[in-house]
Amino acid sequence: VGHATLATGADPSRHGIVANDWIDQKTGESVYNTEDDRHHIIDSKPKPHEGVSPRNLLATTIGDELVVGNGGQSRVFSVSVKDRGAILPGGHVGKAFWFSKSSGRFVTSTYYYDDYPEWVKQWNAAKPADRYKGKTWDLLHDCSSYIAGNIDDRPYEAAFAELGRTFPHALGDGSAKYFYLILTLTPMGDELTLDFAKTLIENEKVGQGNATDYLAISFSSTDYIGHLFGPSSLETEDNILRLDRLLTELFQYVDQKIGLDKTLIVLSADHGAPEAPEYMAEHGMETGRFPLDWFKKGSPLSDALKKRFGRDDLVAVHSHPYLYLDLGAIENAKLDIEEVERFVAAELMKVAGIAYAMTRSDLLAGRITESPVQNQIRRSFHPTRSGNIHMVPEHYWFLHSTEEAEKMGIEKIAAIHGSPWKYDTYVPIFFAGNGVSTQTISRPVGPQDIAATIAAYLEIKPPSGSVGVPLVEVLEK
Repeated sequence: VGHATLATGADPSRHGIVANDWIDQKTGESVYNTEDDRHHIIDSKPKPHEGVSPRNLLATTIGDELVVGNGGQSRVFSVSVKDRGAILPGGHVGKAFWFSKSSGRFVTSTYYYDDYPEWVKQWNAAKPADRYKGKTWDLLHDCSSYIAGNIDDRPYEAAFAELGRTFPHALGDGSAKYFYLILTLTPMGDELTLDFAKTLIENEKVGQGNATDYLAISFSSTDYIGHLFGPSSLETEDNILRLDRLLTELFQYVDQKIGLDKTLIVLSADHGAPEAPEYMAEHGMETGRFPLDWFKKGSPLSDALKKRFGRDDLVAVHSHPYLYLDLGAIENAKLDIEEVERFVAAELMKVAGIAYAMTRSDLLAGRITESPVQNQIRRSFHPTRSGNIHMVPEHYWFLHSTEEAEKMGIEKIAAIHGSPWKYDTYVPIFFAGNGVSTQTISRPVGPQDIAATIAAYLEIKPPSGSVGVPLVEVLEK
């Protein structure tokens, strides 16, 4: 969601990426945000639900508008260890590459190319990811110099495969099924991303033509590390120190190849992050982990539905932040969808850990107040992709399905984002280079303002769904 907003300047209600996954109301099937069966991964056998493209993104990006505005003279590239972290920022006209957690290569789909460029083939053939076999993730500095130096081993942190829960973290010898995945869960994922991005800049001669080029790089290992260990963990602290060095290396490389005086740097994040609920409980907050079996058959909710409507099969699935109802079961029972939604929402708000539960029917009818949280929910709502009930956890409560983690043998993850509270919406916005003056601004702005600012800076039309406002301080050269 955040990647799409950064690229388009739009809210989910306009760009359509309402979650990592949503339920198709016509088919009842789960849809991944960049899923497109028409375009498979190059050199991979086409499989259902494994093709990808940016076509689920309903709005244009700033890169799209740059290319459209000058008749295709500009070029757009995007790189990340995550497919969605590359595909969404790359937009509809860009070329996106991402790291394969199964092969250790950077890949792309047939939406972008018929075959890999020669330089990509050479990078993959050199197998840079394999240099980490038998290595460990060690602390960059002496442990005593870290703020979190004495809290390395916390029971609510995740211990995945060889990686473990404490330093030094073993990366494995390469024989395990999850070796390349493990690399993305460490700073090594960002190191590989930078190496590939530098190779792209060199071979595609980014920024060295007559028109402005656009390069999006998503350093996404910070996200994975925050999920596994939490924002206040020793792992996150070491990762941020390492990321700072990677950014320095990137900027120095761009300066050598292109010149920072010819480059506008924009740095932000696709979301913030909460602390682990157990960590906040240690500091006096009443928090917890919402019991996700509450939505399943035989749960208090299904018992309440049985008592009220005579059916206990009216809930289809929970996919954060939505609860989807079984529309077929509701229709067969000749029940009123609005009545069922209101009942489920009312039951939800009786449960500890749930702050808000808003129904799709109320949002469609405009039955909301002017409260900040309800306005945030409205901005996230898309009429054909959002679920029947939008749930908001209480502050620092964990409300998210961990089925994907459980498939990999991870019993729990430390922290999850996806709420409207300040810790999840507090991100940096950083502009530098090419005449931008040095200053620190402290006033409320939003990630949606970035695309509008770049558009004004480049004197081009904002993306089609943009709701942002140009940040005047950046434009005052």
